[in-house]
Amino acid sequence: MSEETVPQQGGTGQPKGLLQQMEELMAALNADLSALDADFQAAWDADRRSGEEEHVG
Repeated sequence: MSEETVPQQGGTGQPKGLLQQMEELMAALNADLSALDADFQAAWDADRRSGEEEHVG
């Protein structure tokens, strides 16, 4: 990876530390996983509801 691809800290011109980069990446990953989990839960609930309707009706 070249130095040009390393994200810069807001306007200071100093590169972010590795720990800060890792924390930001982990926070983004956690948000993505939470959204994915919500999507799976919604799909599972919808599937379960449609299955119950088939057994009842």
